[in-house]
Amino acid sequence: MKWWHVGLLISLFIGGFLSLFASPLPDGLERVAEDLGFIELEQSVVPSPLPDYSLPGIESPISGSIAGIVGVLLMFGVVWGVANILKGRNEHRK
Repeated sequence: MKWWHVGLLISLFIGGFLSLFASPLPDGLERVAEDLGFIELEQSVVPSPLPDYSLPGIESPISGSIAGIVGVLLMFGVVWGVANILKGRNEHRK
């Protein structure tokens, strides 16, 4: 098994299972916005495909787990793609 397989499996475990135990409380910035009363002014520049780390229309805890797995796979794809582009550039320089 290659090193990146292990990293991907660990990341999928964290995103898919341990995310179920994450705190439902707002993060620091959201908490300050709530306390100071300007949370209603919040606007999204770009709509999020997985708002609040959940799947729209699914209210069960498994929604957050699926969102975590999707996020890990998307980031893996981006990193893999960038790595292959950079690897190709280095091979052309030799």
